[in-house]
Amino acid sequence: MEKKTVLSCIQPTGNLHFGRYFGAIANWVQLQEEYDCFYGIVDYHAMTMPFSPKKLRENVWDLAFNLLACGLKKEHVFIQSLIPEHAELGWILNCFASYGQLTRMTQFKDKSAQSQEKSGEGFISAGLFGYPVLQAADILIYQASYVPVGKDQEQHLELSRNIATRFNHLMGKEFFVCPEPLYTEIPKVMSTADPNRKMSASLGEKHNIDLFADEARIRKQIRSAVTDTGDTPAGEMSPGVENLFSLLKASNHQEAHNSLMEDYNKGELKYVDLKQAVADALVSVSAPIRAKKQELLSNKKEVKNQIKASSAEIRKRAQQTVKEVKELTGLLNVRF
Repeated sequence: MEKKTVLSCIQPTGNLHFGRYFGAIANWVQLQEEYDCFYGIVDYHAMTMPFSPKKLRENVWDLAFNLLACGLKKEHVFIQSLIPEHAELGWILNCFASYGQLTRMTQFKDKSAQSQEKSGEGFISAGLFGYPVLQAADILIYQASYVPVGKDQEQHLELSRNIATRFNHLMGKEFFVCPEPLYTEIPKVMSTADPNRKMSASLGEKHNIDLFADEARIRKQIRSAVTDTGDTPAGEMSPGVENLFSLLKASNHQEAHNSLMEDYNKGELKYVDLKQAVADALVSVSAPIRAKKQELLSNKKEVKNQIKASSAEIRKRAQQTVKEVKELTGLLNVRF
């Protein structure tokens, strides 16, 4: 039986921290066994916020090596800018997208404020407003059946579905697959410095733990993790302690999790023991991934060529989709 297609993408911004790993990448690795997967490094999207050209290119390749080190197969990974059909389809789909719906995208409001702050001149890119349509193109160009999403990403997927439905209706053909959300159990990983906020690279170094950090760094950050802030209602687990238990569970250290949870329920939990177990767990996750990255970096040119080759192979599918879209919409196709 033919496998269903799964599409997911990641921006080459910030470091690959444990929040991104447990929240997305670890799940992507598992999905490869069941689905026909496409995983994109979306550098066009990274341009919607103030950026450095040199740093952007460095980040793209660093993320590519990181993803392979985490266990993604090279034949499933592509770099968006090596497949220009994404941008071409993005423009076409702009003409099938609702301006009103774009104005209601919540992330535009959030990122606009960040963009103004970073640029220092009150500049907001038009690309930031329209990037959800390019995101729809990223999905629809591969006729993806499923997109792994969290609750905060549902709005963008709904836009993709609306665009696909409108295109199909106006063109009089059920051409685009309407992608469905693929919900999986995703751990909620919060900042160890402020457990009321999600772990995020944009919040600064102390708010995220780099997956590729050395052991000493990981242990230091866990030792300084916030546990109780004094404002937790009696009888409830504090957000900081809950986050540490979440990290332990996400690391698949279930035995340690259960044992320490038993101590907690008895009122006998020592935070030093919990932090020690979490640090051990994170180091055990990080160590083989770091070793794999070093192995990949020893063959840097070959690995880069492999990613370029996989992007070229994946591009063939994108080219076919755009060819058919242009025929349906009355646009001309280039003949070579």
